[in-house]
Amino acid sequence: MGPHPAVAAIRLAVRRVLHDVLNEFAERTDHNGHIAHTERASRPEFAEAGTGRCGAVLADRPALPERPDTPLVLVACSGGADSMALASALAFEARKLAVRAGGITVDHNLQDGSDVRAAEVVDRLRGMRLDPVEAVAVHVGSEGGPEAAARDARYAALDAAAERHGAAAVLLGHTRDDQAETVLLGLARGSGIRSLSGMAAASGPAGRYRRPFLQLDRQTARKACLVQSLPVWDDPHNIDPAYTRSRLRHEGLPALEKALGKGVVGALARTAQLSRDDADALDTWAAEADSAVRDDAGQLECAKLYALPPAVRRRVLRRAAVEAGAPAGSLFARHIEEVDRLITGWRGQQAINLPGRVEARRQGGRLVIRQS
Repeated sequence: MGPHPAVAAIRLAVRRVLHDVLNEFAERTDHNGHIAHTERASRPEFAEAGTGRCGAVLADRPALPERPDTPLVLVACSGGADSMALASALAFEARKLAVRAGGITVDHNLQDGSDVRAAEVVDRLRGMRLDPVEAVAVHVGSEGGPEAAARDARYAALDAAAERHGAAAVLLGHTRDDQAETVLLGLARGSGIRSLSGMAAASGPAGRYRRPFLQLDRQTARKACLVQSLPVWDDPHNIDPAYTRSRLRHEGLPALEKALGKGVVGALARTAQLSRDDADALDTWAAEADSAVRDDAGQLECAKLYALPPAVRRRVLRRAAVEAGAPAGSLFARHIEEVDRLITGWRGQQAINLPGRVEARRQGGRLVIRQS
């Protein structure tokens, strides 16, 4: 008799990602079977324990990979149902493939006893025979709000851990429900099609972060933990109405399903994938159009910009602003719309001030975007 359907589903999702990682790893391996290490991974200081970015304190002294010919895949595990299900599937599937499996848990230091919980997660991951396993403590700032600040600290810690251990990939437990929430948050911000595309199945440097569960719902992961008797920790922040995502999860989505019927989560997840395909195509078009709308000196020509479709033109303008020094995370749709009006609604207006002390100004039929 095979495993429970929920367990089979999570294992299949992880197996597919591991096969992708193995194929990509093989492509980067030379003819002698030796992986070409990055400069950062080969530097000796990364073989020592210490403090990483965001004040990350390592629970154990990490070692460089013992078998560099075999890729290491880490699971980011909070102890919640999604990530515990992910860790169990990784532990099971890695034993059948040429993959080493480890785990990282991040202690955000936002709740009393968080260090104790992190130690418990480490013990559970080691009980699954994952290696290496470590807890990383971070300091969460305040920039961008509590949710964004915690996310930034977490990813910085995961990036540092992946570099220390030379990991080929880091698995994240985001589910289809998380994807639906992300799409709705993007819709509420009015951030455009890229925001509606939600989370990518692979993201980060060289596709480091993988999300095997984006096609699985949250209940499947929780059921997999239940039938395997895996203990899980429910973060109280996930039900705290002070957090936007928590309100959306417990009030917004249920209200939508009550009004529109079941299937809203799946429909939003499909919207994310369709939006991502469209956004990728438009980004490619904009990258190709960028050189065609510049003069011999590299200046943007307003007449040529005007001839572009609005969606492509605004992407060209955003690219130019970021290249001039505007922080991508602080550059919103309203900023680009104001710059766009220098092209489509020119009435002699003054320069537009953008984040990062960047300004956009129309001069002699050219659009000049530079730091002031």
